[in-house]
Amino acid sequence: MPAPNRPPRPVRTVSVVRKEELSPSMIRVIVGGESIDELPPLSYTDHYIKIKFGDVTRTYTIRWLDHEAREMALDFVIHGDEGLAGPWARDAQPGDELSFVGPGGAWAPRGDAEVHLLVGDDAALPAIAAALEALPPHARAEVFLEVPDAASRQDLPVTASTTVHWIERDAHGLGYGEALTYAVQTAELPEGDLEAFVHGNADMIKPLRHYLFNERGVPRENVSISGYWRTGMNEDGWQSSKREFVAAMEAEQDR
Repeated sequence: MPAPNRPPRPVRTVSVVRKEELSPSMIRVIVGGESIDELPPLSYTDHYIKIKFGDVTRTYTIRWLDHEAREMALDFVIHGDEGLAGPWARDAQPGDELSFVGPGGAWAPRGDAEVHLLVGDDAALPAIAAALEALPPHARAEVFLEVPDAASRQDLPVTASTTVHWIERDAHGLGYGEALTYAVQTAELPEGDLEAFVHGNADMIKPLRHYLFNERGVPRENVSISGYWRTGMNEDGWQSSKREFVAAMEAEQDR
């Protein structure tokens, strides 16, 4: 029998309260309003919403949610005039409205893992920062983050048990995710019960999936790995082809 139709998710509207420039390539937009009261507490660190821009949506991680202040922070990667969400965030002014559905989400770090491997590019940086905040102070974390250049590095909520490896994409002259993939594959990672969060450009997912599952033997239930986007595709194109991409990748690696 066909699955029953799901009821439409409610569309909520908030307004821009203020903005913060996190780096030359990322802007934080803090939105607020009564609709924040309707959102559940964030039990995951990869919680996201789908922002509506007319008839299209764009997916963004919730960096933090403050029910008492009725505020929510969203971090946007800026690529000049490219795309919909980045230019909107760059030009947004207090009072501008933003409509969205959600949140969704499914992952949070397991506090008792011996090693936390957090890997991502600019798009995954907010989720990784949220994961670092959620870790207990003693948790050992190896973090690999790819950003355009040194100016795009950000302060992160780290402890003495956190090691952050910044990969500056422009310095290597490589495509998205290539230098990041190489850095992870050649790193001397600690032994032990490893949990991994690997999100970002889809073209790095295939080699890192193979590395974690086939070369290091990390149990699949210990890994959250997903492509947020893919070079040369907007979100609509990537989402329409993502299931086929994942199925082909799994079929190839599971042979």
